[in-house]
Amino acid sequence: MVVTVTARGPARAEPGLWALFAAGGTVAAFLMPVHAAILGIAYAAGWLPADALAYDRILDLARAPLVKAYLAVLLVPPLFHWAHRFRFILRHQAGIHRARRAVAVACYGTALIGTGVAIALIVRI
Repeated sequence: MVVTVTARGPARAEPGLWALFAAGGTVAAFLMPVHAAILGIAYAAGWLPADALAYDRILDLARAPLVKAYLAVLLVPPLFHWAHRFRFILRHQAGIHRARRAVAVACYGTALIGTGVAIALIVRI
């Protein structure tokens, strides 16, 4: 079996983009439900103390460097997961084949802008 590799620009970036897609899907599948369970179910049901999510307490927690790294991991990979999935939805289901590069730039550019905003906000905490 012979595998041919082309030197086109988008083909070189494809494995990295698929890796970001997989990382974002993993984070969305494993970490997001935990946050939904804690914030949406456990706290609302009264299983946590009333001051567990007090503003001052959460702010002190969010200022820790390890928590900032965790927040970055929680927010950034799902943006690229969305971008990759949305790109392929536009291409395969919406039938936008001629503007492949423009769609890719728009999707991944949006993910990069979202990453910059998320990192800036996390650092600013």
